[in-house]
Amino acid sequence: MKKEKFDGRYLGLDISLSSPGFAVIDVINGKPKLITARHVKTSSKLPDGVRFSIIESFATVIAGEYGPFDKIIREDYKRPASKRQGQAIYGAWAAVDSGLSRFGLAITDEVNAASVKRLIGGHGKAEKSEVEAGVRRILRLPDDYVFATDDESDAAAIVLAWLIEAGEVDA
Repeated sequence: MKKEKFDGRYLGLDISLSSPGFAVIDVINGKPKLITARHVKTSSKLPDGVRFSIIESFATVIAGEYGPFDKIIREDYKRPASKRQGQAIYGAWAAVDSGLSRFGLAITDEVNAASVKRLIGGHGKAEKSEVEAGVRRILRLPDDYVFATDDESDAAAIVLAWLIEAGEVDA
């Protein structure tokens, strides 16, 4: 019996203030395998500081349960539409960074949304449902597999897009 070669463990992050998504994918012999896809919801009724703490705690749990990771990839984000949007996204990024740092981990790479949509959804303007279908196809999940939220499937898509761009897996 041929022993499988373990190629790596990857964490993908779809970071937002309201519902950040996390996906852990292993690559074995060039084939991606979903280990977990999770998210945490925060209520807009809570102060931002509490919401950031919830996100930080969740990132710490993911790092503790599934780390270490060969790469940690998040979606690139450069231009907030407003000061409030920038505060929310960059605050959530900082919360994730803080949670990961408790285990000596840090973001290693980023991938832009257009690449995710093109590589996973089939074209640069792919809808969430097309991206989710692409994630299921690449991970060889059944057609009726349902992610709890699109934040989870987006986190998986972020990892997969990076892996495809890096030549680690085929689309």
